[in-house]
Amino acid sequence: MARSPFRDPAVAVPAALALLVVLVAAAAPLLAPYDPAAGRLQDRLLDPGAPGHLLGTDGQGRDLLSRLIWAGRASLTGGLVPVAAATAAGTLIGITAGLGGRVLEQALLRALDVLYAFPGVLLAIAVATLLRPGLGATVLALSVVLTPAVARVAFTEVRRIRTAEYLEAARVSGAGPLALVLRQVVPVVAPVVLVYASSLVGIAVAYAAGLAFLGLGVAPPTPEWGAMLDELRPALFTHPWPAVLPGLAVLAVSVVFTTLGEGLRQRIGDRGALLPEAVR
Repeated sequence: MARSPFRDPAVAVPAALALLVVLVAAAAPLLAPYDPAAGRLQDRLLDPGAPGHLLGTDGQGRDLLSRLIWAGRASLTGGLVPVAAATAAGTLIGITAGLGGRVLEQALLRALDVLYAFPGVLLAIAVATLLRPGLGATVLALSVVLTPAVARVAFTEVRRIRTAEYLEAARVSGAGPLALVLRQVVPVVAPVVLVYASSLVGIAVAYAAGLAFLGLGVAPPTPEWGAMLDELRPALFTHPWPAVLPGLAVLAVSVVFTTLGEGLRQRIGDRGALLPEAVR
């Protein structure tokens, strides 16, 4: 029996930390000591460790710990939802390109190349600029950025197996195209795609924070790590520690999910070595 990857410390530790981050964000109403939108101007820019404010306050006197916890909801949504959408869309496109014949394969791959040619950050900014700023714009922009990379992973895996004997046997036995995909192709492609997708979450969180920082994502007063960085930027030279905290949150979550993806990649061995690097 194959050993569960979650018994490997290289996977189990980042997986536990990732789960902890998600649970903390989900439990924000229970864990946050203050209303993230309520502040007192007489308490503005308190340093970490101030009475009643473990991590200090921002420029409007709002508790930073509460805002960081609540901000995790928007930031993780901006990271997890686009990856889920890109995984579904990219897998569908990759399988279709791999099994749809030469003409369809070339048409889909060339269309993906057009998107893949743009640096991910610039493409995300371009898409988000065309939309009304908000979490929806962030999700759609990042889904567009991530889908080509996932589609290439799925296509590469389909191309590896499309001449396999068991697929030919299934065709000869009368399996229809849908049954062939669901029963023979998806079980082989899904693990590789999911491993790759796990490594994209950290990048998506960083991109979502970047869009919010530029005013193209979640807008204040909704707490979001990138938006908090922008709000605290004017106080960076006078009160650097509070201004650094949202950036540290983005960095920590990105490292956790990237480490998880790398651990899972190593678990699948030679096939993991064929996975492309994460989005530009």
